Amino acid sequence: MNTLPTPSVEAQEHSQQLITLIQKTINAQKGWISFAEFMHLALYAPGLGYYSAGSQKFGDSKKGGGDFVTAPQISPLFAQTISNQIAQVLDITHGNILELGAGTGKLAADILLTMAELGSVPAKYFILEVSDHLRQVQLETLQSKLPQNLVQRVEWLTELPSNFNGVIIGNEVLDAIPVHMVNVKNDGIYEHGIVVEDGEFVWQDKISSEPSMLDAVSKLNLPEGYVTEICPAASGLITSLAHSLQQGIILMIDYGFAAREYYHPQRNQGTLMCHYQHYAHSDPLINIGLQDITAHVDFTSIAHAGVNHGLALSGFCSQAQFLMNCGILELMSQVSPHDMARYAPLAAAAQKLLSPAEMGDLFKVVAFSKNIDEPLIGFVSGDKSHTL
Repeated sequence: MNTLPTPSVEAQEHSQQLITLIQKTINAQKGWISFAEFMHLALYAPGLGYYSAGSQKFGDSKKGGGDFVTAPQISPLFAQTISNQIAQVLDITHGNILELGAGTGKLAADILLTMAELGSVPAKYFILEVSDHLRQVQLETLQSKLPQNLVQRVEWLTELPSNFNGVIIGNEVLDAIPVHMVNVKNDGIYEHGIVVEDGEFVWQDKISSEPSMLDAVSKLNLPEGYVTEICPAASGLITSLAHSLQQGIILMIDYGFAAREYYHPQRNQGTLMCHYQHYAHSDPLINIGLQDITAHVDFTSIAHAGVNHGLALSGFCSQAQFLMNCGILELMSQVSPHDMARYAPLAAAAQKLLSPAEMGDLFKVVAFSKNIDEPLIGFVSGDKSHTL
């Protein structure tokens, strides 16, 4: 039974434009496209895709709205805590910050405010953002929250710099990279794709002949009938970041697992998930362009991509462990529990960020470094790099 809210007439009209575009793409490609291409169009088709169009995506923990809530939206506490890790690296590199896909811009604003308090503001805060709409949202957020001298340090990029020193950060970036979906059958490895039947999108499998895909899936030794995601583009992003970074760290925060857990026998239908008005479901073929489509991150493949391209794996742990290592409890202790107006929201935010039942365990933090000898403060305790 479908219990999702019904989109408005305007939203349905918008969705139909994107559906028409995807159907034309399918027809132009002999009637079949991979799920990765479908996901790319659904999320990023210019002016029509979920992240390219103008609807509100990011909810607010107080006001609601949007389709999901990210850690920066919950509380400034998130940015204030990870700023301690950023400050450690900027003190060594005297470099800048580069944020990948900055959402509403709230993380950037909160980091810059905190870095100013720490006396460690970088010369530049770069934002790599592919969505013109989100660039505008980010600018408005920064102008509303920051003094002009800090706003002036922000610069938007459309491609990675060739030489970068400092901290590269991506919060919930990897999960939104289009994935290929594969199905292991007795006669080979098939790829889930999308075709059009009677004007509707439907799944159709096609035997895979792509060598790198076959190699990646074969190495996993998956049983017959197992369906999962493979994300070569995520590994490709890490490779590109490795080539860009000269000295500093790459910090990626997202939900996912090490390979052993990701490809567990019981997770035999994959991790694909859609988010629409705070409802989570698993059907990407509805609400086209109106809902987020994500897959959990295989952190083992991410780790291999980094290490294979010259990076050192500097840490991997749960979000809760990372935030505690970076001093979240010390930050909270600066506010008196007797000052309920200030302390209660902090405690509620910390619960969401740290609790195993909320974001604390499902979200992980992985860090890579180049030309940094000092251990990172975010991984001084509870580093699980050996599990990757």
